[in-house]
Amino acid sequence: MNKNELAVEMVKDSSITKSDAIKVIDAFVEIVGSELSGGDGKVTLVGFGTFKTLEKKQKKGRNPRTGAEIIIPKKRVVKFVPGKELKELVR
Repeated sequence: MNKNELAVEMVKDSSITKSDAIKVIDAFVEIVGSELSGGDGKVTLVGFGTFKTLEKKQKKGRNPRTGAEIIIPKKRVVKFVPGKELKELVR
C-alpha cells in the first residue's frame, strides 16, 4: 500500500476528503521524523507500536567487488517495534 492508497482507505472510514487525508499523512511523517531526529526521540502509539532510534556502532566489513576490508561508520537508524494489538491483527 502506498500513500495514495492509504489516503483512499482513510476517506472510506471517515468524513474527510482525500486531500485532507494526504495532509494528515504528511503531517504525521513530518512530526515523527522531527521527533526522532532530535536525539533520543521516541514516538509511541499504544496498540500500534513504537518508533525509536538506535545507534549502530562502527564495524568492519568487506567490499564485495574487491574483497578489501573497509570500515563501516557508525550511524543512527530508525526502528519500529509493533504493539500488541498490531501483532494480533497480523497473526
